[in-house]
Amino acid sequence: MPTLRQGPPAFLFAFVLLAGLVSGCKKNVPIAASEVTVQAEKVEAKAITEYVSGESVLAPQAQAAIVPKISAPIKSWMVQRGAHVKKGELLATLENADLDAAMRDSRGALKQADAAYATTTKAGVVEDLQKAKLDVAQAKANLDVAQSVFDSRQSLLQQGAIPRRDFETARVGLVQAKAAFDIAEQHLKSLTQVSQAAAIKSAEGARESAQGKYEAAQAALSYSEIRSPIDGVVTDRPLFAGEMANAGQAVVTVMDVSTLITKIHLSPTQAAALKVGDEATVTVPGQDAPVNGKVTLTSPALDPGSTTLEVWVTIPNKDGKYKAGTPVHVSIAASTVRNALCVPNEALIADKAGNPAVMVIGADRVANQKAVTTGITDGHDTQIVSGLSAGDQVVTKGAYGMDDGTK
Repeated sequence: MPTLRQGPPAFLFAFVLLAGLVSGCKKNVPIAASEVTVQAEKVEAKAITEYVSGESVLAPQAQAAIVPKISAPIKSWMVQRGAHVKKGELLATLENADLDAAMRDSRGALKQADAAYATTTKAGVVEDLQKAKLDVAQAKANLDVAQSVFDSRQSLLQQGAIPRRDFETARVGLVQAKAAFDIAEQHLKSLTQVSQAAAIKSAEGARESAQGKYEAAQAALSYSEIRSPIDGVVTDRPLFAGEMANAGQAVVTVMDVSTLITKIHLSPTQAAALKVGDEATVTVPGQDAPVNGKVTLTSPALDPGSTTLEVWVTIPNKDGKYKAGTPVHVSIAASTVRNALCVPNEALIADKAGNPAVMVIGADRVANQKAVTTGITDGHDTQIVSGLSAGDQVVTKGAYGMDDGTK
């Protein structure tokens, strides 16, 4: 019997036909364009202020750790910790009986020197001068008498009326009177030109020396009195009455906390935009709102260790609400642009080159990437110097990862 060949199964033809139909359908299905949902805002012109900030600690406007110049036990205290004191107010006294005795001794010596000076200038020198003048006058009178006797006897000798011995006696008397007059006159001259001035200077020197010793004793006694050099509050008083206060060791600390200072260190670039009087805010832990302050000092030189500039911000504290030593955050308004085009910081992205850019939504609702030049920022918004116009709509949330041309 002849052998018959079987053809392909019927299901194989059906599979090939179905595959052809499916392949033909795929070529005719259209692909829908991608569309995403984003948040966007319009570019607007407004004032923007750039801030510089840093961490700091509140410090008193003035502080004095008062140290005695002498070592002595504390005799008594006049203040307690927390007391408000005025400049010059007595805070404590040290044992000072020996210093008080030395002061009274030097005061007595000064009184003696004053008395000696008064005697010298008002009595001694005047009396000596008057006596010297009288001595000169008396010597002059004696000289005149001796001269008269000499002249008379000389005339009588020439007439032969008296012996020569009487004439010689008169001549000797004249010489003696002349010598006495010269001595008296020279004494008066020396007294007037030298001795009187020297005596007064000597008395003045003795009095000045006594005055200096008395003032030194007064100063030593004052060292036993501890007084406040500033207005403020007593913040530390480590010793008690009877304990030894050593010279050079602080026995009480006074702080002026009516105004507090924060000191922050900024780079030269940041500090360049600041000036005295700039507004600042200080955030104090535990306070609901920041405290307003002002820049009161910018250092004229860089810190050699950190190459930064120290900037002081002062805040009022009349009621003592804020405490020295509290850590705070300081923010200073560095520069302000009044009419700047601004976008939210989250609208800024980086292009492939790493430069700032934004996604701008056109009228056809298609977002296109656009490069921009940025200026200052306040932490929320950023100034756009070029690349955008007022009214442009930019993507704020959803810009990252978005392809150029996304609808």
